[in-house]
Amino acid sequence: MRNVIIIGSGCAGNTAAVYTARANLKPLVVGGHEPGGQLSITSLVENFPGFPEGIQGPELVENIRRQAEHFGADYVHGAVVEADFTQQPFRLNIDGEWQQTRTVIIATGASARWLNLPNEQKLIGHGVSSCATCDGFFYRGKKVMVIGGGDSAMEEGNFLTRFASEVAIVHRRDHFRASKIMLDRARANPKIVFLPNTVVEDVHDVDRGLVTGVKLQNVQTGESWERDVDGFFVAIGHIPNTKPFAGQIELDDEGYIVDHGNATTNIPGVFHAGDVQDRLYRQAITAAGMGCMAAIEAERFLETAGL
Repeated sequence: MRNVIIIGSGCAGNTAAVYTARANLKPLVVGGHEPGGQLSITSLVENFPGFPEGIQGPELVENIRRQAEHFGADYVHGAVVEADFTQQPFRLNIDGEWQQTRTVIIATGASARWLNLPNEQKLIGHGVSSCATCDGFFYRGKKVMVIGGGDSAMEEGNFLTRFASEVAIVHRRDHFRASKIMLDRARANPKIVFLPNTVVEDVHDVDRGLVTGVKLQNVQTGESWERDVDGFFVAIGHIPNTKPFAGQIELDDEGYIVDHGNATTNIPGVFHAGDVQDRLYRQAITAAGMGCMAAIEAERFLETAGL
């Protein structure tokens, strides 16, 4: 019987582990399908407080894990494939083995949607990104490209013009899903150029280990051509990792956990932290803060319930 099981080992889950371990709750942390979360595929992190020279993403998340282990947190490889929140204690199926726990912190994050290009995954962290706020600074005076046609793409494009000399927004259709105000703002930005009716066939250059350009195709004419870019930002949305909890935890239309205040869900004793609920900020520091909140609320729940 566990006092708390934390599902996910990114910034949110590991921070929750630090706090619950220091409270002597002996948490069990389930690594998940993507151990380390989004930071595990991030190169230099320059906006996490306390690291004036920056820190590599995998190193940052590993440091928080070691801190949690120092205070007594246990880690297990694997993923939760099924959950039973119908009664106390809660039950979690971790790769075929059921575990019981008095509280749960869901910190499973949200996975970026990718284009599934031949070389895309090989260049993540080397010019391919899903977060302009995280990586835009590295493209001062350079040419970048944003893929997408919604508000996120327009917002990322506008943000990137603070640094880049040119931002090309590529969309496979001639009309955009973005709201009028966001689209008008992007169209009024002199640094932004639009490439409608266009898809990306591939991104280069794996041999050099960094993004140097892309191969594009016009979907109406079939014409293909190359375009030089230094950064490639995919802004076609995220997929919250909430499938095992569907039907029990209240989720919104896109599958994100609905917040019931103070990191709580609709089920007392089940808490959330990080990008599994946060669709707005998606930062390492906000995920860490939410992990802290969820841990403190779990500790309070156990104390109040006398568990």
